[in-house]
Amino acid sequence: MFGSLRVLLQVLWAQLLCGWVLGSELTFELPDNAKQCFYEDIIVGTKCTLEFQVVTGGHYDVDCRLEDPDGTTLYKEMKKQYDSFTFTAAKNGTYKFCFSNEFSTFTHKTVYFDFQVGDDPPLFPNENRVTALTQMESACVSIHEALKSVIDYQTHFRLREAQGRSRAEDLNTRVAFWSIGEALILLVVSISQVVLLRSFFSDKKTTMTRVGS
Repeated sequence: MFGSLRVLLQVLWAQLLCGWVLGSELTFELPDNAKQCFYEDIIVGTKCTLEFQVVTGGHYDVDCRLEDPDGTTLYKEMKKQYDSFTFTAAKNGTYKFCFSNEFSTFTHKTVYFDFQVGDDPPLFPNENRVTALTQMESACVSIHEALKSVIDYQTHFRLREAQGRSRAEDLNTRVAFWSIGEALILLVVSISQVVLLRSFFSDKKTTMTRVGS
């Protein structure tokens, strides 16, 4: 029993790794006035999903464009913070998707994208699908689906945490500069008041000296 469980868990782990290989997942820096493109070879009839999100930078927006091998635009959005697009490849070839920050003049962005190509392979490819799954096989399939959901949730929570941290650091920087500015203004006002008060007494002393003379 323990031997079968070990084998099934090994199969589960291998299939999870295969599922990860089918997708391209990346977080990259996109400088201002820059454009970054990626390419993926896809077979006709394959279902694909492109998901992206701007993690840090500016107003957290970016331009995205997806083209087929002939250059036909399949998806195009301007200044999007995040989005998801699913399509089925109509022809064989290299598909191109680009992220553009050309509208920004001084802020760079950090962009995350996940490009899934095709569906996950079956968990038990050698099994006859006509027959019903055993209880242990059904449990492995359930674990497989649950782990995929956990991975997706972890990815989204990490992106939200990174975005929240970026906003908090930006707010902290603004508060620090504002505090320094207030301190400088207070110092200038204090010095101005001291100089003004000394000028009052200096003028009175000069006047009294002239009268006595």
